[in-house]
Amino acid sequence: MTDETGSQRNDPKGEVEVETDPTVTYLPLRDRTEHPLTRDEAGNIQGLSGYALVVERGPQAGMTYLLKPGNTTVGRHPESDVFLNDVTVSRHHCRFVVTGDKLRVEDSGSTNGTYVNEQRVDSAELHAGDEVLVGRFHFVVAHGDA
Repeated sequence: MTDETGSQRNDPKGEVEVETDPTVTYLPLRDRTEHPLTRDEAGNIQGLSGYALVVERGPQAGMTYLLKPGNTTVGRHPESDVFLNDVTVSRHHCRFVVTGDKLRVEDSGSTNGTYVNEQRVDSAELHAGDEVLVGRFHFVVAHGDA
C-alpha cells in the first residue's frame, strides 16, 4: 500500500482502507440474518459520532448513512439525501430529523409507509437499535461511542 508521496506503508494487520463520502460509508458486516445488531451494539459503534442508519438487510446491506444535524431526506428522487432506487420507495418517502441528541423519523406521505419496529408511523422518536423499514430497506439506527 502506498501513501500520497508514493512511499510504501507497512500494514501489519492487513486492514482494508475504504474511501468514504462525508455522509455515506460502508460498514463491513458479517452475515447478520442470524444475529442482527443488538441495542447495545447499535448504541456503541466504534469511531462513529452521532447517529447513522445501517442497512442490515435488503439492497445495499452494510451501507451506512451518517445523519447530520437537521433534516435528511430519504426517497427515490435523485436529489434525496439518501437515494434509494427501488420501486418500493416513494420519491419523497420520509425524513430523519436530528435535533441535539434526539432523532426522529417523519413519513412524507409515502405510498408504502414508514415502519419503526414493525409499526407503521407518521412520526416517531428513534433510539439506537430501532429498526426502520423504508420499502425493502431494513435500517438499524446506530449511535457512535465517539
